[in-house]
Amino acid sequence: MSDDFATINEWLVHLINEIWELETKAIITDEFKDISNNDMHVIEAIGLGNGNNMSTIAKKLNITVGSLTTAMNSLVRKEYATRRRGEDDRRVVFICLTEKGRQAYRHHEDFHRLLTEGVMKQLNEEEMPVLIRALEGLTEFFHTYSEQNQK
Repeated sequence: MSDDFATINEWLVHLINEIWELETKAIITDEFKDISNNDMHVIEAIGLGNGNNMSTIAKKLNITVGSLTTAMNSLVRKEYATRRRGEDDRRVVFICLTEKGRQAYRHHEDFHRLLTEGVMKQLNEEEMPVLIRALEGLTEFFHTYSEQNQK
């Protein structure tokens, strides 16, 4: 195993764990102590628009509609989101964030903005494309790995 491989492996494992832990601490504040980090990512997937259907949100999160239903029940009960039936097709359920949900969304968005700005300020103009290419490669790995393990 090369030194580069060991270093990259160590950094990736460390970063994934650190981001998850730091994000949890940063976004689950006294104001949002009644939800989990997973709930916050569901809120992010719902978004600030006029509503997405359950299938669209589940696809963004790479989970089943059944798993999303469990999370949605909790978010609706805690008044972060609302459900409404489609006017054209009553079987379709649309999810929208309440004002409380929008506040949580913006809070989470602020953490991501600070994270991104923190990374970007460390790089010069020539380094930025290298980071972008590395992140694209990491994203491609995650997508490929996920697809292979769903079969």
